[in-house]
Amino acid sequence: MTGAPDRRPLATVLAANAISISGNALTLIGVPWFALQTTGSPGKAGLVAFCATLPVVVSALAGGPVIDRIGRRRVSVVSDLVCALALGTIPLLHHAGRLDFWLLCTLMGVTGLFHAPGETARHVLVPDLAERAGTTLARAASLFDAVSRGARMTGAALAGVLIALVGAETVLVLDAASFGLSALLVLGGVRGVKAAEPQRDGAPVSPRRYRAELREGYAFLLRSRLLLGITLMVMATNGLSQGWSAVLLPVHAQRALGGAAAIGLISAVWGGSALLGALLYGAVGHRFRRRTVFTVAFLLSGAPPFVTAAATDGVWPLVVTAAVGGVGSGTLNPILTTVLYERVPDALRSRVAGVTTAGALMAMPLGAVGAGFLVEQAGLAPTLLAVGALYFVVTLAPAVFPCWREMDRPAASAVSSSGPSSPAPERAATTPRPGAR
Repeated sequence: MTGAPDRRPLATVLAANAISISGNALTLIGVPWFALQTTGSPGKAGLVAFCATLPVVVSALAGGPVIDRIGRRRVSVVSDLVCALALGTIPLLHHAGRLDFWLLCTLMGVTGLFHAPGETARHVLVPDLAERAGTTLARAASLFDAVSRGARMTGAALAGVLIALVGAETVLVLDAASFGLSALLVLGGVRGVKAAEPQRDGAPVSPRRYRAELREGYAFLLRSRLLLGITLMVMATNGLSQGWSAVLLPVHAQRALGGAAAIGLISAVWGGSALLGALLYGAVGHRFRRRTVFTVAFLLSGAPPFVTAAATDGVWPLVVTAAVGGVGSGTLNPILTTVLYERVPDALRSRVAGVTTAGALMAMPLGAVGAGFLVEQAGLAPTLLAVGALYFVVTLAPAVFPCWREMDRPAASAVSSSGPSSPAPERAATTPRPGAR
């Protein structure tokens, strides 16, 4: 970069993400609770989550080339506006007595279809905005995740309080407003950033070329054992985490913890601790081996909440578990994001991010539906123990498989590269990001 650093575009994207994620945290708590209140069925609550997450996988699978063609700024804005409209429609229809269950599923499906491309578009801008701001990539990645964690903490705390005070419908209205504000920020604050505009190379747009560009992202991922291993691992853990956040925690809160306020408290503590973990990693994380930190952090943040919920009926054991696990969770995304940025050139970043996002999210629809089915068939405590045991086994992968050693061998930076146009030798949604609880 030449000239004086310009921090405004990076600050704008951070602010837009913070607002959008705060609202999205309201949805993560508000929609499952809304579904439980209106249907009384854990299975239907899981089905709503399935309808919200399956389209995310579809859009992520096909969205990489679209993001580049349309432009990252435009995709972010349109995505947020559509999500705002869909979420705002839910309480309006419910108030009018016209919100059938299939319509709730459809509207949540619309939000899922458009949410992933918008989030991916903002995330892949970070390297260019970091360079423009005159800051390091590792610091920008940690800051991006820390801001996201802080916003999630704030949104979760507000969700529990607001649901108790004014109901889940109002929470969805606020979420819709947050998406609208995020769209306005990106619309006005990322003008003039070349990386945010459509990428046109003069080649005609055609289904054949689109398929070729899409294949580039898949081929790049398949050539990297580390990126593929991370994607598969996070695919499994995100599916299990979705079962927790969409079904298991709401049902446990409804039956044993006194209601939605407990979900807000647990989620807020988790988010606050994760923010601390992200900030700590940004400050001193470079001094430690990535693979070791990643493995320990995932073991602390993965299975313990499930086991604690199965063994106790009080909220405070889960709060303590969330405080410890959240710190571990906060270190995961900065590591994965840095690994992705180091290995994927700019020309392929949106395509590879779309593929890894789809992979990381692919099990989430089944996680929610499976958790709802298991609770109704086997009971809550056996389901919690079974899912927790599976989570523990999956999080041992970095300690067992040799390909994870590559995490401690940083590749030559690909941030400023304009190529290659075909897969290069030598991971994670935008990085495969572990699902937030």
